[in-house]
Amino acid sequence: MSYIQELFAERLGGNQFGKDTTIYKFEKIKRAKRAALEANPGKELFDMGVGEPDSMADPGVVQTLQKEAEKPENRGYTDNGIDEFKKAAAEYMDTVFGVKGLDPAKHVNHTIGSKPGLAMAPLMFINPGDVVFMTTPGYPVLGTHAQYLGGEVVNLPLTEENGFLPDLQAIDAATAARAKILYLNYPNNPTGAQATREFFEEAIAFAKANNLIVVQDAAYAALTYNGERLSFLSVPGGMDVGVELHSLSKAYNMTGWRMAFAVGNELIVKALAHVKDNIDSGQFAAIQKACIYALEHPEITDQTVAKYKRRLELLVDTLNSVGFNASMPGGSFFMYVKAPKGIQGGRRFETAEDFSQYLITEHLISTVPWDNVGNYVRFSVTYAAKDPADEQRIMGEIKNRLSTVQFEF
Repeated sequence: MSYIQELFAERLGGNQFGKDTTIYKFEKIKRAKRAALEANPGKELFDMGVGEPDSMADPGVVQTLQKEAEKPENRGYTDNGIDEFKKAAAEYMDTVFGVKGLDPAKHVNHTIGSKPGLAMAPLMFINPGDVVFMTTPGYPVLGTHAQYLGGEVVNLPLTEENGFLPDLQAIDAATAARAKILYLNYPNNPTGAQATREFFEEAIAFAKANNLIVVQDAAYAALTYNGERLSFLSVPGGMDVGVELHSLSKAYNMTGWRMAFAVGNELIVKALAHVKDNIDSGQFAAIQKACIYALEHPEITDQTVAKYKRRLELLVDTLNSVGFNASMPGGSFFMYVKAPKGIQGGRRFETAEDFSQYLITEHLISTVPWDNVGNYVRFSVTYAAKDPADEQRIMGEIKNRLSTVQFEF
């Protein structure tokens, strides 16, 4: 059936779909890990690249799912979500982020994880030729779907010098005039940067001046280390121009449960519900009810934050002891550091990917490289460890392995 090759849409590469032999970085990482373990039988590999929590959901969440899954009334379609979940989400936004005055029926809609919500956003706004502003490095899903629809992605670089915040003043007026969406993600993946209230004020003013909407991906919003949890919607004007996507995956160790919610501007939420109604039939009601339990117990997240903070502080000390310039991130569970240029008297690293592959091959330490804006590697503190003593052991072993060479930056 060779004719099928000619049928693929141009957005997937047309008749060249599936013929690209490029090996992408995550596949390279997987292959390198397998090869390193085969070459070093019995040696422990430390996976610092994992981007999802290492712990189970809270027992109360699991027990709620078990109980609710047995109820006949929870068996059917939920479409745009059950009212009880929307109410719990609105109350959570008030309790944790100080966002007042939300009407659950107008300002909240669930999604089956944040990823589908980001994928749906362009369907609401993007026509061929429209511009989407995406921060880079970052999570590309919204931009990918905008391009599928004939939209144009304009990348806004996140630099260390600017606190890993996009420079909105550098955007030219002609491009801004064609834009429909400004995508933000704070706390940020991969940099761990936390947005300031002043930056959100600037983003709101930029959106109003250029007649565009803001989609703030708040997947890590509850994982912060300076005592402040900041919602875009708590800043005056935020509700006028945008929505936030909040996920239970990271804050509640529930990645596989696939549950999130969009909250914010009534008209945008209404459009999301319309698009979503034509894509899926809602998350299982029992899962939504288990998520209500989670949202009503934010202290679960507090315990997770304490763990990640402890691990991040250990990682800062470990990396700095072998020459890196690491510091605590504002949020997320990621540590984003400049990759070295080489090893004293030896190997050179032209890219962060070169360095990441070296760490796996020579030291059995896995990270994720980012070469979008400078050469950086991302360490994650979601590695597998039994307890705090095991965390200390792992960091000690990483320090020992990396101390065998002298990095040059």
